[in-house]
Amino acid sequence: MRILLLGKDGQVGWELQRALSPLGELVALDRDGAGSLVGELGRPEALADTVRSVAPDAIVNAAAYTAVDRAESEPDAAHAVNALAPGVLAREAAALGAWLVHYSTDYVFDGSGTDPWLEDSPTGPLNVYGRTKLEGETLVRASGCRHLLFRTSWVYAARGSNFARTMLRLAEERDSLRVIDDQSGAPTGAELIADVTAHALRAARADARLSGTYHLTAAGETTWHGYARHVITRARQAGRATLAGPDAVLPIPTSEFPTPARRPHNSRLDSRRLREAFDLVLPHWTTGVDRMLDELPVR
Repeated sequence: MRILLLGKDGQVGWELQRALSPLGELVALDRDGAGSLVGELGRPEALADTVRSVAPDAIVNAAAYTAVDRAESEPDAAHAVNALAPGVLAREAAALGAWLVHYSTDYVFDGSGTDPWLEDSPTGPLNVYGRTKLEGETLVRASGCRHLLFRTSWVYAARGSNFARTMLRLAEERDSLRVIDDQSGAPTGAELIADVTAHALRAARADARLSGTYHLTAAGETTWHGYARHVITRARQAGRATLAGPDAVLPIPTSEFPTPARRPHNSRLDSRRLREAFDLVLPHWTTGVDRMLDELPVR
């Protein structure tokens, strides 16, 4: 199998390079591309030429416009990357008879209620980012290509910056922290997303009936406040010195931390369809977070 991976240097893309490599020949591109191959999603037609040139059996699109707040002032850029580009990839995948793997977000929902969102729950994005991601989903489905569309949320990776690292840095600098406690979801590791993707793609190629939309998050749920408390507790158990302990992480409502883009309060996603279709068990969110923390150097 030949796989075209886009967004290879992002959080999920980096892990996908590892997870997808046993499946076949991997052509992995970042936004700078390689030679005549274009990896920039902001150039949809040049991207189409790249797909035709590579002629993959599967396209895995891990690239996206993810600057949620900046998207409010750059809607055209977000639309090109999150909506138009996936539509082009889906069109080319359909023409080739290739599979398309694409990632979406809990932000396609309005964040109301407390029940986990199902794949067919009514959508209602609150911001530009969510609207462009939803349009991307719609274009993928309308193309008629065989696809795996994974909605995920609260993605982190050991590589680069993330919420856990930020909380640790702030806890080392301050004697108390104020963290939002009325948004709920499941922190989901990029390596988990990548491993599930590889497993699902291999299974789907053997059974086209698996084409569709799936929710992919770690098990369990927490708030950003609960996430921060867990990170600091775990770090202290590992011998990391912090000024602020878990009891000094103070809960605040979203209203006390205004941002240009509205955030959903309920980011819970029901992953039952994914687990049953692919015979998978998704670990509790603390499993991945603890592993990431264990790999950080103790200071």
